[in-house]
Amino acid sequence: MAIAALSFYVFAFITLFAAVNVIFTRNPVHSVLFLILAFFSSAGLFVLIGAEFLAMVLVIVYVGAVAVLFLFVVMMLDVDVAARGKGLARHASVGALVGGLLLVELVLFVGGRFSSLPTNVAAPSQPIPDMAVRSNTQALGDVLYTDYIVLFQTAGLILLVAMVGAIVLTLRKRPGVKRQDVRKQTLRRIDEAVELKKVEPGAGL
Repeated sequence: MAIAALSFYVFAFITLFAAVNVIFTRNPVHSVLFLILAFFSSAGLFVLIGAEFLAMVLVIVYVGAVAVLFLFVVMMLDVDVAARGKGLARHASVGALVGGLLLVELVLFVGGRFSSLPTNVAAPSQPIPDMAVRSNTQALGDVLYTDYIVLFQTAGLILLVAMVGAIVLTLRKRPGVKRQDVRKQTLRRIDEAVELKKVEPGAGL
């Protein structure tokens, strides 16, 4: 039990440290690397509470795909750190105001939540099944695909619409760009593709 508590505090400290560095690090590549560290430490926290499937999904999907994609995009864009710093200084007051409001909301929410905790907590109507009877993956699948199937499919539909909308908004048709037409190339005849020119001696091309 002491090892589990110590592991929790270690993973929680690493997660908070990495999250703060993601925000305040000036180098974008270092920010992505700290984000990967935050994902790994969060996966450790999931393992401690018995959610091994969520931990593996976090490592495989977010670290193996999303964070690596962020890293490649940041390295390809070659973000100007100096120009980004000027924009940050210009909008620092607005950012501080929004951050302060969020902090006040979190303090009020957490304070109200802990002050209104019931003294006698009843047993849950749907307790977590024993790991020997039902695995963590099966229990998660039961919740997603039975109790919350409509919300789960709605969330997927919203993400699909957002992806299509992002593609439509960023699509630009540039005039004068030559594009390949396979059908036109296949149906082209030899008299249309080859033209013989009679060149006079000494005239050149």
